Amino acid sequence: MRAGAGALYSPGAVLTPLPLLKLSLLAQLPGMDPGPEKPASSVAPRYIELIERNSHIVYPALAVLVLVLVSLAILQSFKQQDLNGAAKAEFKRLIVDELRRYPAGMEATELSDALGLDRSKLVRLLDQMQQDGVLTSYTNTHRITLWRVKGVGASTTARP
Repeated sequence: MRAGAGALYSPGAVLTPLPLLKLSLLAQLPGMDPGPEKPASSVAPRYIELIERNSHIVYPALAVLVLVLVSLAILQSFKQQDLNGAAKAEFKRLIVDELRRYPAGMEATELSDALGLDRSKLVRLLDQMQQDGVLTSYTNTHRITLWRVKGVGASTTARP
């Protein structure tokens, strides 16, 4: 058989010079670090085969997880929406009416139960009303913050 340009095997090209082989063996002396090890890849064939064999479980579970995350994000965005101006004014009027019934003051949790408003939104409204000078708040000896209408009920400051 002739070794030509299209031949796959060329006997002259396969021979490695002997001194080159000895140098490669000397480079691997005992006690010397052979170099950094390659990390195990996450796309190893076993990992891919595991996903392919269980694709009827993995992909539907992944789809359900995505749907749950999207629905939680939508619910969270609804919860974070602030009240519009008319609703704020109406709730402020209801807060003042409710606090006038209790001159000693009410807790924020009691107010939120009475008004049917989320506690975080209610506390934001109460703080806003306190800054406007409509309400006052004080903390009693049981470390409970009570809210009341300014000028109604007993004064919390000592009078001379």
